[in-house]
This record gives sequence, C-alpha cells and structure tokens, in this order.
Amino acid sequence: MINPHSISRKDFIKSSSILLASTCLLSAEQAIADENVDRFSGKTLTLKNVRLETGFEYDQDEVIKTKTELFIIEIEDGKVKNVLPNNPNAKAIDAKELLMLPAFRDMHIHLDKTYYGLPWQAHLKKNRSVKDMIAFEQQIIPELLKTSIPRSEKLIELLQSYGTSYARSHVNIDPTSGLDSLKHLETALLHKKKSFQAELVAFPQHGIYYTKSAELLKEAAKMDIDFIGGLDPTSIDGGIEKHMDFVVQLALDHGKGIDIHLHESGESGLKTIEYLIDKVMENPALKGKTYVSHAFALRYLDKTKTEEIAEKLGAAKMGIASTIPLSGNPMPVPALYKYGVEVVAGNDCIIDHWNTFGTGSILQKANIAAQIYGYRTEFELSRILKLATGNILPLDDKGKKQWPSVGDKANLVLVDASCSAEAVSRVSPVKSLIHDGNLVF
Repeated sequence: MINPHSISRKDFIKSSSILLASTCLLSAEQAIADENVDRFSGKTLTLKNVRLETGFEYDQDEVIKTKTELFIIEIEDGKVKNVLPNNPNAKAIDAKELLMLPAFRDMHIHLDKTYYGLPWQAHLKKNRSVKDMIAFEQQIIPELLKTSIPRSEKLIELLQSYGTSYARSHVNIDPTSGLDSLKHLETALLHKKKSFQAELVAFPQHGIYYTKSAELLKEAAKMDIDFIGGLDPTSIDGGIEKHMDFVVQLALDHGKGIDIHLHESGESGLKTIEYLIDKVMENPALKGKTYVSHAFALRYLDKTKTEEIAEKLGAAKMGIASTIPLSGNPMPVPALYKYGVEVVAGNDCIIDHWNTFGTGSILQKANIAAQIYGYRTEFELSRILKLATGNILPLDDKGKKQWPSVGDKANLVLVDASCSAEAVSRVSPVKSLIHDGNLVF
C-alpha cells in the first residue's frame, strides 16, 4: 500500500490556500482573454492573408511539396461564411500569412484532476498499482475538490494556448467525490462555453464494484454526459462480464456512447476488447459510439492477431483513444488505420498524481506518432496531422482541398508554418485560436 503521509493534509491545505490567494492575479489574464472573446462574440469576423493548403506538388508519384495560397475568410454565426480570393488591402484582421488548420481536439484527458495551478511537484512514487492510486485518490480528492473549478479552468486555458478548443474529458464518478467532480467540471465548462467545448465520460476511476460506484454511475447517466466509462474490469472488479455488461446496458438505456479505460496488457485485456466487440456487434446502436482508451493489450500481439483484432474493430466501428506512449512496444496505429479504425489522441493526465508529464499540446502527439512510426515524407506528415484535429484534414489523400468549406464550423487555429507537414514536424507554435467563430486569442 502507499504511504498515507506522502502528501499531508497540511500540505494540501497550504497549496489550496496559495491557489485561492493567487486567484486575483490569475484572473487578470483570464479576464483579458474572456474580454477578447466577448468583444468578438456573435459578430462577423473577416480575416485576410490567411494561408490555406490547395494541393500537392508531385515528382512522378511522390508528393514533394504542399501548395498553398492566401485567402480571405469570412466567419458568421460560428461558421465559415465565405472563402474568397485574398485582398491584402481589405478591411479585416490580418492573419499575417499564417497557416490555417482545423482547431485541435484532445480526445482523452481528465480536466477534473490536475495539480496545474498549484505549486509544482513531481510524481511521488514509482510502480504504484491502479489500486494503490485509488487508495491515494480517496485521501486527496476531498481537498482537491475545494479548488477543482479554478484549476480546471486554468487547465482549459493551457490547452487553448496550444490550439485545442475541444476535448473528451473523463470525470471521476466514485464514492469519495460522489457527483461533485462532474458538477464542478460542468461549472468550469459553463464559464468557458464561448471558447471551449467538451464531451464528458462518466468514469468509475475507483471501479464499479471495487468501490460502490454503480448507483452513482446510474445517476451520472441521467445528467449531461456523453459516454459511460469503465476501468480494467478483471484487475479492479474481478471479472469481465459483470463490469462490461453493466457499462453496455447503462449506455444503451440512456443513449450514451462507451469509452473505457483498459490498461490491462495481457490475456484479460485482449479478452475485454473481444468481449466489447461482440457486445457492439450485438447492439448496432453502439457502432461509431464505442471506444477503448489505452488498449495496451494491442501492443503485445503478433502481427496475425493484431490484424485480426484490427479488422474486427473496424467492422464494429469501434475507436481507439491513445496517448501514443513512448515506453514499451508501440501501439499498432498503422494496422488500425489499415482496417479503418478511428484513432484519436489525448494528453490524458497533465501534471497530476498519475503523471508528472503533459504539455497540453496535442500537436506534439502527432509529432511523436510521426517519429514512432517513421512518418517522414511530406505526404505522411500531412496525414498524421489528423491525430491532432480529430481526423479533419485540409487536403484529402489525392491533394484535393476539402477544408475549410462554406458552412463548416469556424473552429480553427493559425500556426506559424508553411504547411501541415511542417506544423507536425516542428510542432509549430499556435498564434491564434477561433472557437465557434469566437476569437479566443
């Protein structure tokens, strides 16, 4: 078991006090950003000198360059109204020839749990089991909840600074926090509604039956959430069927999707994936709405089994949410793509008791994937951008312009890059973010 005094209550109270005392200072920056959003909210935005990708340049069959041109972009009522030829003398906001890309989407994160906004501290101990961490959370959650709203808001602002305006956030539903983690996060999101959007996963971080969380999950399912979560059914709750049947039925009863945490890397992990595939095939309403987060079991299969599972996942229209881990065997992302499996990426934990790391940049995840899988060419780099954008790309595989189009949601970033490939390769800095037509910065 963990040391119950590794973070004392006194230290947490002290940290919380520091956060609360500094709220006035932090809110000054936030007020500027919020004022900027309010100033442009609901108004027509016109941008000039916007760089958009228009096609590929080839040497025989190889893509050697991405073509771009400058445009005027008109935004109204949260959507792209017009994409027009550029006029550098137009009365408009000058985009300074920055590259426009779809706004980034972090599709696996815990906005309700972070030390961000508190004084820095590194990870406390190595080699803790998930059950060890559950015990640790039971100690620290009551104090963390006292400041969870402002810390969630600061974490959202960190994501926004890296061009992310949409997230899928897992949120604790457990006997220690009850429904408070969810309610607090909903409050933080309400404060950011003009500049950020999230879909929520009711996540039984402490198990469904390991701690008595089933009734709480039923209550959460009636609230404004989008997915029912799950957690390592064998190692935490002692078996696959009871845990997964509960998750599946709750999702079906309330018209929700499914997104389960599955860290188990052995036979139990593989069997859980196969069990969920069977359940989705039996219940077609869950197709396109079911995800396995982490899915570490896929990292340790031979090539034949990998392709078999990837094909089944594709047939079930199930997705995989990954942090693109650097340690251990790589996730078989290329094989998943081969069979049409939706792969989304996320930062997961950012500077919290689970993980010391996490920059907040989802573009960095695309860069890491490119390095892991050897994506070095102009074409490959331009394609893996989809990990950052939620599978939206400016050009299709043939080089035909497909984004932005009139009527598209005006969720976009301006980055200091000449093209998507460079943005991925260099993790190019984000200079501006627009969410639903609102200029965030």
